[in-house]
Amino acid sequence: MGILLTRIWRLFNHQEHKVIIVGLDNAGKTTILYQFSMNEVVHTSPTIGSNVEEIVVNNTRFLMWDIGGQESLRSSWNTYYTNTEFVIVVVDSTDRERISVTKEELYKMLAHEDLKKAGLLIFANKQDVKECMTVAEISQFLKLTSIKDHQWHIQACCALTGEGLCQGLEWMMSRLKIR
Repeated sequence: MGILLTRIWRLFNHQEHKVIIVGLDNAGKTTILYQFSMNEVVHTSPTIGSNVEEIVVNNTRFLMWDIGGQESLRSSWNTYYTNTEFVIVVVDSTDRERISVTKEELYKMLAHEDLKKAGLLIFANKQDVKECMTVAEISQFLKLTSIKDHQWHIQACCALTGEGLCQGLEWMMSRLKIR
């Protein structure tokens, strides 16, 4: 009986889950957002401020905030942290020169009080480009195995084709079921 009530509750429970999508400029954050919302590639320009879309997956609503990644905007990322359940960090797998900047921003975020309970999904984007960093390399550079106080997952993807994005959403969905 309890299982039946749980399933019925899930059908009618339209709770919204806040997700922020961050990463350095030109990592593919907005392209990923629009792949989620429209399942197509949209020509984008650098995000000044944020874009927001509601994504519904199996009756679960995610309110996804794509936040601009230019250096001048990163100091304002923390204004979006309140009530965030998941952080998606998009990494440009071809940008070896700035992976240390990504790491620095990642650990700054994870230390913020408002993100203490947030799950972390890292999209290793642009995996279709020759000689890009592998998921293993990115994981090693970012020292992901040292993250013990957040549930995390790294997923190879290509924002242009959508490859790997569903697997990232599935991971987020699986984290919601555990709660």
